[in-house]
Amino acid sequence: MTHPRTLRVDYDQTTRVICVVGSELNVNLNRSAPPRARFYSVKCTPGVQCAVRPSPQQKSPLSPTPLGGNSVLLIRMSRASQHENDSKLSIQYYGEREEVLGRAVLHLTALEISLDVDADRDGVVEKNNANKGSWKWGPKGHGAILLVNCDSERLYKKKPDNEKDNVSTVSDLKDMSLMVLRTRGPARLPEGYKLAMHMSQGDAESVRVFRTADPKNTARQNLFYKYFVKDYPLVLSREVLSQEVSYLGEAAEMNFYVEGLKFPDNDFDGLISIHLSLLEPISSGLPETPIFTDTVVFRVAPWIMTPNTLQPVEVFVCSTPDNYKFLKSIKNLVAKCGYKLKICSEFVNRGDRWMQDELEFGYIDSPHQSFPVVLDSPRDGDLADFPYDELLGPDFGYVTRLANKEDVSSLDSFGNLEVSPPVTVGGKHYPLGRIIIGVAFPTATKGRNMTKVVQDFLWAQKVQEPIALFSDWLVVGHVDEFMTFVPAPDRKGFRLLLASPAAGYKLFRGLRRDGHGQAKLFDGLKDEKAVTVDEILDDEGFRAENDYVQSCIDWNRDVLKRELGLDDEDIIDLPILFKLHEHKSEYRAVAYYPDMVNMIVLGRELGIPKPFGPQVNGRCALEAEMSSLMGGLGLNCTFVDDFAAYHKLLGEVHCGSNVRRQAFDFKWWNLEM
Repeated sequence: MTHPRTLRVDYDQTTRVICVVGSELNVNLNRSAPPRARFYSVKCTPGVQCAVRPSPQQKSPLSPTPLGGNSVLLIRMSRASQHENDSKLSIQYYGEREEVLGRAVLHLTALEISLDVDADRDGVVEKNNANKGSWKWGPKGHGAILLVNCDSERLYKKKPDNEKDNVSTVSDLKDMSLMVLRTRGPARLPEGYKLAMHMSQGDAESVRVFRTADPKNTARQNLFYKYFVKDYPLVLSREVLSQEVSYLGEAAEMNFYVEGLKFPDNDFDGLISIHLSLLEPISSGLPETPIFTDTVVFRVAPWIMTPNTLQPVEVFVCSTPDNYKFLKSIKNLVAKCGYKLKICSEFVNRGDRWMQDELEFGYIDSPHQSFPVVLDSPRDGDLADFPYDELLGPDFGYVTRLANKEDVSSLDSFGNLEVSPPVTVGGKHYPLGRIIIGVAFPTATKGRNMTKVVQDFLWAQKVQEPIALFSDWLVVGHVDEFMTFVPAPDRKGFRLLLASPAAGYKLFRGLRRDGHGQAKLFDGLKDEKAVTVDEILDDEGFRAENDYVQSCIDWNRDVLKRELGLDDEDIIDLPILFKLHEHKSEYRAVAYYPDMVNMIVLGRELGIPKPFGPQVNGRCALEAEMSSLMGGLGLNCTFVDDFAAYHKLLGEVHCGSNVRRQAFDFKWWNLEM
């Protein structure tokens, strides 16, 4: 990487110059020549490399070179100096008859200066990578990666580390990106010269830089040094955009730690530049001027969601006074699978059972560190403190987006936020899947939408390009009420499951044809009126409501097929009926019986709302159909009784649970963008 620099010299004067190895000094020979000069010659000591552009037409190697109007002397140094001014270069000027008119002399001091990062993304900070000053996506790309330091090393009086302006423990450093200043040269800089690290005001809103303790100062190495460190001074921040850094002399390295403060968003593209400049004194009382600048570029790692097809790590549910049956089924299912289970107590949840709606699990990743990060929704029910108080901690990050209270609707709950497995669409690969959100129908004028601050955040992460579905037709308005994904052993590795009133009516018509028209739904349920298959099929108004629901789902079906590159063979329709509720002259839908698509997916085990469908030959026909459909994929169904504790409150199993999953093996920076 060449850093050209204009250098002005005068004849009959000696100029003392610092030249950084890898940079180039450009001297306009005509401007520095005395009057009437027609020829010149250049001599230099070993270690100094020089050339003239454009190449001169020299008559003889022993003769002076004709001076052209645009002749530029290019000077480079091949190695660092051991002492100040230990290299020399002279330019001698001649008149028409080759008489000497004057001589310009340069005393050169060569320095090696390199601000280095892990630009090749292998976890090691290499020396002076030629691509460190830019960022490129893809497996052959380059550019360093920065994590938002959004976990908390402390559990007592905790807050995210990116909200503190100090390094309190050594463990905090692993969440930052290492940046190394490497220098080689004389024991000290010539008088008046200095090194300064700096960044722009805009970038300073998103990053902080700390430096290691002075390696020459080891007096504080004691028993507590490993665990409690205050010897990492803040170098750059919102308040300090530029600061002098030490030149350690000879061959030396100084470590800096770069801390991400904010995720990409609509006002921040995720790219950060940090600069190191060598400053030259002009005169006492005047500011120094930069004569060399090295730049490194980071991209802040995006927040990444995890789909149902990734391996579970831990399941989260709430304990409430009325969900004993639900909780028992979930405990048994999770124990069967061998995953961890976290039960949020009544004291913490204060009666708010909707674990899925309050938060979404994701993670951030870099070559040197990765950890889960919970996205806290703006719904802020009685579970509002759970993500911060119970999840934020060492190597467990926290992020949220705040919205005006009047802008927040049911669609801002994270049952309305899903992500697909990896897909390929029209030749474009989405190896991390695509985020799915629910919004109002495009032509609606008064519909509900996910709030803009959350949508902006999701779009800005770039790596899981969102898809907007129409979910405002539902009373609650969440996409998980009519769709989910399950793993599959064939085709694309998954199936999209869609609620389908049409599939429900097909099943019930078959039951009537087989003589089971009097079989009852909800039979034996307390405070529920049993309904026969015949009654459902003969209710024309109810059929019209479900035709409307099917049209809404079909609109979303077409969007998902187009945006995820799916065929009909990739989709399974589940027999689920809905009913419409009227509110302020608007009709919106809820599930008529427990919504089987609103399930928890734990590998090959599915926790499905128990539908209490018509009993045929001693077995629920809806459960039998569901088991048959999922069994064909090698999946096992456990039917969870959530009727009183969740379904009657317009939610189901998925709404009342959450799953933290393993991260993708695929590295986001290898995306082809």
